[in-house]
Amino acid sequence: MTSTIIGYARTSTLDQTYGLAAQKRDLEAAGCEKVFHEQVSSVDKGGRPELVRALEYVREGDVFVVTKLDRLARSMADLIKHKDTLEAKGVTLKILNLNIDTATPTGKLMMNLLGSIAEFEREIMLERQREGIASAKADGKYKGRAPTARRQAEDAKRLKAEGKTAEQIMAELNISRSSVFRILRGE
Repeated sequence: MTSTIIGYARTSTLDQTYGLAAQKRDLEAAGCEKVFHEQVSSVDKGGRPELVRALEYVREGDVFVVTKLDRLARSMADLIKHKDTLEAKGVTLKILNLNIDTATPTGKLMMNLLGSIAEFEREIMLERQREGIASAKADGKYKGRAPTARRQAEDAKRLKAEGKTAEQIMAELNISRSSVFRILRGE
């Protein structure tokens, strides 16, 4: 059975074309025969379709390669899920910038430790962000995002009075279906 080296590259935004090109270059230099790539945030509701395709594509004995841990997962739970998927298929994981290879016991240990550290760092950053927002609110400097749909309540009511459907109101005002009905119910 021959193994295939499969790469996965991801950037969070379309603006990061150089970052994506650098990842693809590094993956090809690492011997990847096939590289799946996409430009989506790891927290997008639409998910990461190319990651899903890559994880479905790999077969027993293959090696799955990413340039950095955060290209694959944003939380320990996410990392464990992907690691378990790969392990169940008999696929090893390599993370280039950390020189981690789960084909070795040390690689497995290091990946688990680094995943925990990455999740800890993210939680600290989010905590600081929440503290900063709370402080700005207390100082009257932070108002949050203005509710878009509420500003258009009068327009939505007017359009409904003119006989427009909810779909037409949604399209014309660029607001969600739930916002249209919330406005029309008077909430």
